[in-house]
Parts: sequence; C-alpha cells; structure tokens
Amino acid sequence: MAAELHVELVAADRSVWSGEATLVIARTTSGDIGVMPGHQPLLGVLESGPVTIRTSEGGTVVAAVHGGFISFADNKLSLLAEIAELADEIDPQRAERALERAKAESDAAAERRAEVRLRAVAVR
Repeated sequence: MAAELHVELVAADRSVWSGEATLVIARTTSGDIGVMPGHQPLLGVLESGPVTIRTSEGGTVVAAVHGGFISFADNKLSLLAEIAELADEIDPQRAERALERAKAESDAAAERRAEVRLRAVAVR
C-alpha cells in the first residue's frame, strides 16, 4: 500500500490546493469520510463543511467547501467544489458579520456558508 495519495482540491473558479497527503476528511451526503492511501475507489457528493487534509510533510490544510463531488481512484483524490476557501484565506471577523447578517435576513443558505467558514477557521 502506498504511503501517500495525490490530492486536488478545485473550486469552480480556481485550483485551491494540490499535493501529497496521508489522510483527507470530508463530509458527504452519506456522512463524514476519511480517505487514506489504498482506499477503495469512491464517488460521492460533498456536503458543505470543512475538509481537512493531513499533508505528507506532517502539516494540516483546512478548507471550507460548499457542495461538489469527491472522487478517489488509483491513489488520486479529487475534490471538485462549487466554492472552496482555505481556512488561511478566511477573515473570521468578516465571516462572523456575514453570519449575523444572514440570521437577521433569515437567509438559511448564507447562514450555512458563514457557519462552515467559521468552522474551517476554528479547525485550522
């Protein structure tokens, strides 16, 4: 079994992160999933939530992902997201204001996006 897998995290508008990893944790419509090298092939639908990538160098990359697909085959994991932001790119104060605004406007979708962004920042 290989000791690492190649990961591509891509949003509709850009490549967000690419590299080698030992573990990726993501939320799918079937629940949370952890993918390690040698995992069975899979294809799933991503739910909004943080994605955690344990890099081969021992670091951790966290991204807020909003919808999309996850695919794994031949030790290559693709996360194709509608929207994805690395936790390091997220301004927590701005996300908090967006959450307050969404609650005030009763905008459930915007509220969910803001909550996911804040969870991603908390995980990093």
